[in-house]
Amino acid sequence: MKHTSISFLVASLIIIGCSSDEVITDPTPEPEESQLYFPPSGSAEWETVSPSDLSWNADAEQELKDLLEEKSTKAFIILKDGKIVVEWYFDEHDQNTSWYWASAGKTLTAFTVGLAQEEGLLDTEDKSSDYLGEGWTGLTTEKENLITLWHQLTMTSGLDDEDLDCVTPDCLTYVADAGTRWAYHNGPYTLLQSVVANAAEMEWKDYFNSNLRDKIGMDGFWFSTSGTNNVYFSTARSMARFGLLNLNNGVWDGETILSDTEYLSDMKNTSQNLNKSYGYLWWLNGKDSYRMPSLQIEFDGMMIPNAPSDLYAGLGKNDQKLYIIPSQNLVVLRMGVDAGESSLGLSSFDNQLWEKLSTYID
Repeated sequence: MKHTSISFLVASLIIIGCSSDEVITDPTPEPEESQLYFPPSGSAEWETVSPSDLSWNADAEQELKDLLEEKSTKAFIILKDGKIVVEWYFDEHDQNTSWYWASAGKTLTAFTVGLAQEEGLLDTEDKSSDYLGEGWTGLTTEKENLITLWHQLTMTSGLDDEDLDCVTPDCLTYVADAGTRWAYHNGPYTLLQSVVANAAEMEWKDYFNSNLRDKIGMDGFWFSTSGTNNVYFSTARSMARFGLLNLNNGVWDGETILSDTEYLSDMKNTSQNLNKSYGYLWWLNGKDSYRMPSLQIEFDGMMIPNAPSDLYAGLGKNDQKLYIIPSQNLVVLRMGVDAGESSLGLSSFDNQLWEKLSTYID
């Protein structure tokens, strides 16, 4: 990783605090048929296409850029058909600077769980205790055995989410039976990485690197910023590579990274009835209701009204954003500092950004 300063890393660590088992069939549209471009590994080469060639609205470009700068953005990229249309950096950030994904990195874990399942190392219907051991929670054995890997993937473990990052039995306590309550909870999510590591009998980072990161030419590393969580850091272009992999349904430049189409579909569509806007650690636009982290309230309408209805996203603290829009063959990402609300995921910035983006791309 080139030119990543120690002072930046230290500053980043300070910033980060960092029955509904029925799956709803609501398929995500496939990308438009076109030849997607994939950048080579180990090279700065990445083909571009100009906004004017796409007939985008040049008059709207400066307003978009001004909003991004005003909202403390560090990096912003738009891919169309895999090619770079926009690549903007702010505040001394550049193509080689690493930044944290925060909870947008949950999408990396969801994809990797799918890889481990395809390899036969685990099954999402298995009890979590099969991989984490009995007593990984503070629940009775009967209640703990209700929790499966699927519940961890869908945020429906029923565990108390008050201590958001907790991964130990003393604070993984009972609120409801698994599958009956949706609550955004980092602890059970983080433990999915231990599930994969135990199933594969190797370190999480090693399994992730060899089975996902290195295969698509990403850079980056996992680092715990609190002693309990595990946050991914990378360049913006590496986030763009992962977005492109998902846009192409798990296939990278002709090489199938994840061939389990059922898992891929389940990952990017409504996974349960409690929060229609949540898949397997991905957020989904276009649904008729959604829930937010830390709240037990259901909100009516789409999460991001100004965005395309088929958009799905990785959303992280301080407005880390990875948007994928299959109907338009678009990948859009934003890395940066909190845009104003200190939200764990969705914020009003999403809708503000898509108001400008929609005018620009139209």
